[in-house]
Amino acid sequence: MIAMLVKVRINPDTRAQFLEAIEVDALGSERDEPGCLRFNVLQDAADENVYFFTEIYKDDDAIVAHRAAPHYAVWRAYADAPGNLDGPIEITRTTTVFPAARAYWGKE
Repeated sequence: MIAMLVKVRINPDTRAQFLEAIEVDALGSERDEPGCLRFNVLQDAADENVYFFTEIYKDDDAIVAHRAAPHYAVWRAYADAPGNLDGPIEITRTTTVFPAARAYWGKE
């Protein structure tokens, strides 16, 4: 399994557009992608303009499928529009330790 930790800082003037775009992506990912095991969106408690995404995928093919999905295009359109983000998107790729794979689909 692969976990992606994504950090974005948004322009506060685009908060409504951000929340709409990331909701489409997060809900679509969990609903429509068998290889996306989790997609959480979290807001920093100390800075309301900073958000974190916790995305867990079965494998690299699942990440490729995610980036080809129509709901991902909604997020990318927001993220790529000039002035929407206040800084670069920070991505940390990890492997999961716990819970083990069996917690997601019943086998290691």
